[in-house]
Amino acid sequence: MEALKKFINSKIQINADNLETIISNFKELKIEKDKFALKQGHIATNFFFVKSGGLRVYVNHNDQEITSWVALENEFFTDLSSQKARVPSKFNMQAIEDTILMTIKAEQMEQLYRDFPIWQEFGRLIWEANFIHLVEGIITFQTLSAEERYLFMMKESNLLQRVPLKQLASYLGITQTSLSRLRKKIK
Repeated sequence: MEALKKFINSKIQINADNLETIISNFKELKIEKDKFALKQGHIATNFFFVKSGGLRVYVNHNDQEITSWVALENEFFTDLSSQKARVPSKFNMQAIEDTILMTIKAEQMEQLYRDFPIWQEFGRLIWEANFIHLVEGIITFQTLSAEERYLFMMKESNLLQRVPLKQLASYLGITQTSLSRLRKKIK
């Protein structure tokens, strides 16, 4: 719970009693590598905070797995479109390594929003940051070459060391062969 407390305190100023009440709504969930936090076709009912490890968010399209997001430590997320509309998720959320998540049910999150105005601010800040990350990813994907995207990723994250090459290639929007050529060229 300490990692989650630290994360929350990095976003908002909240008194200790309120923080304890909020934290008491979260449950720890351990997911082994290659197991799922959410499967395509199921309705998302939880919010997730990655305490350790990581999840790959992907869709199945034309018999291919297309990685659209990788959530690592200190990321807070869900499939909001599934959760809010109560429709089956288009995404799979699969552990890329043994992962520990802190989870909270959507109904509990909504209740905390009503009970604690500061928690509304936390939610707003989280979703704003996720939206910005998503928009930056789209712009990067549309404006940079595969090599430039790879170099950017080298500087900005440790995904290269943690995500299998096949999944990394999908995330970059290139084939595994192209990724191998890029890696050889850059070394």
